[in-house]
Amino acid sequence: MVGKGPGFTRNTCFGRYLTLVLGAIGFETFREMDLSKPRGRKSGAPTMIDVAHTAGVSIATVSAFINGSANVSAELMLRIESAIREIGYRRNAAARSLKTGATHTIGLTVADIRNPFFTDVVAIVQDVLNRAGFAVMLCSSDEDTAKQDEQIRLLLERMVDGLIIGPAGEDEVTRRLVRSTRKPVVLIDRMIAGLGVDAVVLDNRAAVLEAIQYLLGLGHRRIGYISGAAGTATGHDRLEGYRAALANAGITPDPGLVRDGRFREADGYRAAMELMTLPERPTALFSANNLMVIGAMRAIRDLGLSCPGDVSVACMDDFPWADVFSPRLTTVAQPVKAIGEQAASLLLNRLAGNAPPEPLVLTLRGQLIIRSSCAAPTVRQSA
Repeated sequence: MVGKGPGFTRNTCFGRYLTLVLGAIGFETFREMDLSKPRGRKSGAPTMIDVAHTAGVSIATVSAFINGSANVSAELMLRIESAIREIGYRRNAAARSLKTGATHTIGLTVADIRNPFFTDVVAIVQDVLNRAGFAVMLCSSDEDTAKQDEQIRLLLERMVDGLIIGPAGEDEVTRRLVRSTRKPVVLIDRMIAGLGVDAVVLDNRAAVLEAIQYLLGLGHRRIGYISGAAGTATGHDRLEGYRAALANAGITPDPGLVRDGRFREADGYRAAMELMTLPERPTALFSANNLMVIGAMRAIRDLGLSCPGDVSVACMDDFPWADVFSPRLTTVAQPVKAIGEQAASLLLNRLAGNAPPEPLVLTLRGQLIIRSSCAAPTVRQSA
């Protein structure tokens, strides 16, 4: 037999093995492939080969057009685009990510997607990233740091190109996960101490200080405060703003007028019930976020009290129905659009290598929106 020998046997076996492998993944053997002749469409998704045949160009030209690896003439671009539309070709993102190491996907986890603040920020972030060619994988940790940590692990396992995190809290596991990744990370709304990453946050202390000063200016001296989760930067800073406003007015903060509402509606209800059933109840309530104020307003109603007749109410975070509440709610609005746009831009700049080596922390200002839920107190108070 001609060619008989160890070398021939090995080559023959390798050739048969290669043919089987290529056949298993949908390719023809090189010997049988004739790109000069159109092939009938096989079942399954259209390929670059199908685009090339339909457009009458080489596969290399189609690849250069899709990947942007080389210049393609305007005439050929039109033919390729027309062929893509005609046969419904979709780019294989998984194959591309294996080749480039990039998935063009961003992981986004927020503390509570039910909170209108986070809902609005997510919509803006997604819009900016989508326009830049990135998909978004969204998670909500429900104010649970353990769930947050698991979500960050999942997003990193999915090989996202970067992360935007609205933290549920300052968890040590979160710190380790963020420090261990080489992916760019941007924090929104809440800082995590000890992490050298970009962030977009509100000046929470100043925002609450201004709102409490407004209530003090109306004549209130006993101001109840429904705080957010103590383990978060926003919970801490907003409470500091409340205390600072009272101290500036010569009022010693009373710990008995503060209740932890954990940024949740149900806890806001509980906190307001406790405050409004004190022997000497407050004449004004301030809620550290919008979900808790909804619970507080239900508590006021269930106690048969009126707002602002019996108690004035104000809160952090404006939201769409604050202006249609009865009474219309006084709020501190966060610059939601700016927060979302700046967070997405910071991440895109990091990915493009256009950001400075040091982390950027952008601190924005809130806006007090005065409506009809606050009025001068109707009873005398002790300072």
